[in-house]
Amino acid sequence: MPTGSKWQQLATEAMNPRSRNLDTLNAGEVVEVMLLDNRHVLAAVQREKRRIARGAEMMAEAVRQGGRLIFVGAGTSGRLGVLEAAELPPTFGIAPETAIAIMAGGPQAVHRAKEGVEDDYDEGARALRRLRPRPSDVVVGISASGITPFVRGAVTQARKARARIIGVTCDARSELKDLADVAIVLSVGPEVVTGSTRLKAGTATKVVLNMLTTTAMVRVGKTYGNLMVDVKSNSDKLRDRARRIIGTVSGLASEDAEVLLTRAGWSVKAAILMHEAGVTRAQAESRLRVEPRLRKLLGRR
Repeated sequence: MPTGSKWQQLATEAMNPRSRNLDTLNAGEVVEVMLLDNRHVLAAVQREKRRIARGAEMMAEAVRQGGRLIFVGAGTSGRLGVLEAAELPPTFGIAPETAIAIMAGGPQAVHRAKEGVEDDYDEGARALRRLRPRPSDVVVGISASGITPFVRGAVTQARKARARIIGVTCDARSELKDLADVAIVLSVGPEVVTGSTRLKAGTATKVVLNMLTTTAMVRVGKTYGNLMVDVKSNSDKLRDRARRIIGTVSGLASEDAEVLLTRAGWSVKAAILMHEAGVTRAQAESRLRVEPRLRKLLGRR
């Protein structure tokens, strides 16, 4: 076996004994191997639940302070960060500039793989520096292997700016652990296809990012119960959801909910507050600027 490789000892590069004869299996058998292998994903996430909760509180505090959530990665890890940053504004009503993704190779690398860009430590540092990071920001460094130079460069630059750092990796010996305020290590084991971290590692990473951001948004008042009351009602589907949320909370029929939402500028939160507290749109918006948690404004437990 070749020696002297810095990747050879990585957990993400290990061979999976359960898939050693993968190319001899039929389609159903390959699916069964992958299905059984994915059982390790939730177990790995479960082991990190306390650190995930700490990271989520850190993110919530950043949003409260007007800071940003900056996701940094390369390859699959970078694309998962892009996905997270893209979906937060419409789901939770945050400003697009509050959730930002830095992808090794730039926007073009999201749709087509650009090999080698992950190896550029200096470009990672420059990419983060261009955002002028602040202490109120949280930078999420995502690297399955934990040694991606682009991510290390960005995270090191974030550390210099005193931004808070969450590291998400699948290798317990990752250098991210030394750079991060919260290090989430997902020990998912070797992949069905050796080294293909778009598989279990990618799945576990996506689960963690979902938990981090959703928990953070809930903590800053972006939901009422499990309803996304800060949703941006900018499509037929989302406008329908807004009407249904109004109906669930206030008991209004769909037509009446639409009238109320129109008066509220299609702000679900403002509409609910207007109806439940008997206030004007201006009053509702004023109260929400001071206290974004709808349950507290309504005095409900």
